[in-house]
Amino acid sequence: MAKRASKKRTQDYVKHIGQVPGTLIYTGEKSDKDFQVECFDYTKENVEESILLNIEEAVNYKETDSVTWINVDGLKHTDKIENIGKQYNLHPLVLEDIVNTTQRPKIDEYEAYLFLVLKMLYYDKNDNLVIEQVSLVLGKNYVLTFQESEGDVFGTIRHRLRHNNGRIRGLKSDYLMYALIDAVVDHYYTIIETLGHKIEDVETELFEGQARDDVNIEIQQLKREILKVRRAIFPLREIISRITKDDQPLIYKRTITYYRDIYDHLIQVSENIDIYREMVWSLMDMYMTTISNKMNEVMKVLTIIATIFIPLTFIAGIYGMNFQFIPELQYKYGYFVLWGIMILMFLAMLYYFKRKKWL
Repeated sequence: MAKRASKKRTQDYVKHIGQVPGTLIYTGEKSDKDFQVECFDYTKENVEESILLNIEEAVNYKETDSVTWINVDGLKHTDKIENIGKQYNLHPLVLEDIVNTTQRPKIDEYEAYLFLVLKMLYYDKNDNLVIEQVSLVLGKNYVLTFQESEGDVFGTIRHRLRHNNGRIRGLKSDYLMYALIDAVVDHYYTIIETLGHKIEDVETELFEGQARDDVNIEIQQLKREILKVRRAIFPLREIISRITKDDQPLIYKRTITYYRDIYDHLIQVSENIDIYREMVWSLMDMYMTTISNKMNEVMKVLTIIATIFIPLTFIAGIYGMNFQFIPELQYKYGYFVLWGIMILMFLAMLYYFKRKKWL
């Protein structure tokens, strides 16, 4: 799996070599997904939800007084992404970053909009960690989101828009972007909790001495997941910090407080990641210690067995020599006496080892 991922990254880099800046090349893996444009256009009193069958319809929401959320699924269709970019006057480099799913989370400021890239994390049905890139464009009265495929963590946002829950429909597009980022960050807690349970389960196995033979593979998998999560989450702190500190004309002062709350959540998540990272390293040390202890137990048993048989072998060696005159050889009960002495020595040594708690 790791070799395939490394090969895929290498192929993605090769695709961009020598290309004109702004060339749209999709670098993701979900290439078989359909293209879909979902639209929420709302005011405090009304909301209109629709699926845009014609991409050109998106431009109709650009200059309205209402707030519009346009969610695009399917980054493979670069021609359609480019079409939407032209309608909203997005820079070619922005469009290139949208379809390049290996982007590091970042924020870019343009004259009429803000462009953000962040990572959405979740576990699939096979319990594999999935990292999906989400790109956001914040305009005066709109937010554009671009995802690799259908399915996300924005279900609560849709529910709030449909039923006018909370303050989302009463505020501007900057609050909508906050709500979308907050939904992604809140889902990080689910990822962290799952990782915590996995680490605790492995720790319990190792502590109780019931570790499976492939537990080292699971520990390595946990290390990789922690690094992936850390790489996806840590840069987002810089983005949110920049939003709260810079004077962004598209973000109202009343909304800054909410972004500070996201920053606090990210700090908490980051601290948990660092804790789990140390715990995973400790798991590897514990695993190596467990292996060493098992080896020591085996060596102790073998040493005790060898120690017990050394004097018995010595006695058998003496009376197995080919000398003609050995006094005890002529004794009628010598054979039985010798067995008795050997058994007594065996029992005495077992008793001694138990008293020393070596057994």
